[in-house]
Amino acid sequence: MPPEQPLVEINEAVRSYGRGAGAITALGSLDLRLHRGEFVVIVGPSGSGKSTLLRLVSGFEHTTSGTVALDGRPPVPGRDVGVVFQQPRLFPWRTVNGNLDAALRWAGVRRQDRPARRAELLERVGLAEVGDRHVWEISGGQQQRVAIARALAGRPSLLLLDEPFAALDALTRERLQEDLRSLTDGAEQGAVFVTHSVDEAVFLATRVIVLSDRPGQVTLDLPVPLPRTGCSADELRGSAEFARLRGEVSTAVRDTLNIPV
Repeated sequence: MPPEQPLVEINEAVRSYGRGAGAITALGSLDLRLHRGEFVVIVGPSGSGKSTLLRLVSGFEHTTSGTVALDGRPPVPGRDVGVVFQQPRLFPWRTVNGNLDAALRWAGVRRQDRPARRAELLERVGLAEVGDRHVWEISGGQQQRVAIARALAGRPSLLLLDEPFAALDALTRERLQEDLRSLTDGAEQGAVFVTHSVDEAVFLATRVIVLSDRPGQVTLDLPVPLPRTGCSADELRGSAEFARLRGEVSTAVRDTLNIPV
């Protein structure tokens, strides 16, 4: 059988800003493949091009040279990609249901099908009872859950998450990590998650990519063979294998900055 076509295929991608002597190369040259069902977490120092990479894959920006393909074609904003940002970016004047209805309308879901799809999304993110509440009536963690539900509204083939839990307190952040891990377990779509946290990366990922300091290039591409089911989050975080993987990723990140371990 022929090999499966990658969901995301990046070939010699470079992204620069500015012109002439003042030009800054933020990313590349970078080669990367992402397949369906993978949860890839990107880690690296500030300025390594992590968010730039997400913008290229989403189609919000274009490469200076090289190519990025999603399902074999150039990515187009809003098509086949769901995006979750650091801030929820919800419509504050709408209810939770209203925010999801806007996303479902944008995704082309028929009006008569929206209530059932909306209820399904809220159930998936653990918010079945808050649909009629306004955004300002729910917590920051709940708002980010709504943002994840909104990103899933159109059943995207790829989910992009740019430090979605960075602004949350530690306990809420851990809870949402656990929920996101369960939510994406066995999912057919791929996911790319950007973070500065090595612990978060190892906990969530099926594969961790470490980018170098600017211009961002891959310095580590590490499979994460931790079990996705059958053990608690505390057991997973406390396991020897988790510690080993965390150490390997941490060392790679430090090496990009020439920081002694």
